[in-house]
Amino acid sequence: MILAMSIIAALFTFGFVVTIVLAIKNKRSTDMFYRMRRHSIIKGRTKPGEVEDIKTKVLKFIKELAKPLVEKNFAQSVEERLNQAGIPLLGGEFIVLNLLTMALTGFLTWFITLDLKFAGGVTMLVPVAYWVVVIVLKSRRLKSFTEQLGDCLITISNALRAGYSFQQTIEVISKEMEPPIGAEFAMINHEVVMGVPLEEALENANKRIGSSDFELVVTAVLIQREVGGNLAQVLDNISYTIVERIRMRREIVALTSQGRMSAMVLLGLPFVAGFAMFSINPSNFMIIFEDPLGQMAVAAGIVMEIIGYFVIMKIVDVEV
Repeated sequence: MILAMSIIAALFTFGFVVTIVLAIKNKRSTDMFYRMRRHSIIKGRTKPGEVEDIKTKVLKFIKELAKPLVEKNFAQSVEERLNQAGIPLLGGEFIVLNLLTMALTGFLTWFITLDLKFAGGVTMLVPVAYWVVVIVLKSRRLKSFTEQLGDCLITISNALRAGYSFQQTIEVISKEMEPPIGAEFAMINHEVVMGVPLEEALENANKRIGSSDFELVVTAVLIQREVGGNLAQVLDNISYTIVERIRMRREIVALTSQGRMSAMVLLGLPFVAGFAMFSINPSNFMIIFEDPLGQMAVAAGIVMEIIGYFVIMKIVDVEV
């Protein structure tokens, strides 16, 4: 019962933070200048006499707490990961949300269980959970971007043959294609409009996205702008290469699916078996958690399970 209540408290806290993140995303989806607020160049848009709602007050509170962290190197490193995951937060804001979630989760867990050690353990899981979410979102976004890149290059090459300039094709892609590639090209176009050289905007996008396929595209474009050549033909060749790599990746995923399923079974089977044993005879099963030797065995088993899972995933992860 106590564990269930602790889980509910943690889920409540996580839901609160997700609501804040979605609010920030909705607020910034139409505001291309929101990252300039770190320099206090653009202020909030509350009109005179307008009453701020709770959401606005919370966002302003988080922004004020994050101000001292925004220009720190570690906050900017975090922000780079958030950009790659498509999370609309500054690095300092993410750190502040993390700390607030840890404090709230720890307090609620301690209030429910009155166990300071248990509350501390649950609190330490909060940043781990957030980074797992960031890694998963980053992987999904990168995969979606790569799958869109082939069609994007075909569109660019056709537009170049039709007489468009490269900067005009970037604007076309930003308007015609769905996120994430449309959003990334829109950001490139915004930077160019605001006076950033096209080469620098492409380099910024390459660093922000972190895709080896897009790095190949950026390199080809930069070389073409230096020495000249038929950019449309080059992009056609790169597009064909990327499409073939995607096809090969899918074949590898299909061929290695059995290994990944084995890893999932390896990771989940002990927990399913433990739950079944607990359901049949709870008193005998709990002995393993009450005896020091049993606790050591459980800890060793969990560590070996994790090692085995990562070993199998490393085996089936074939680079293309």
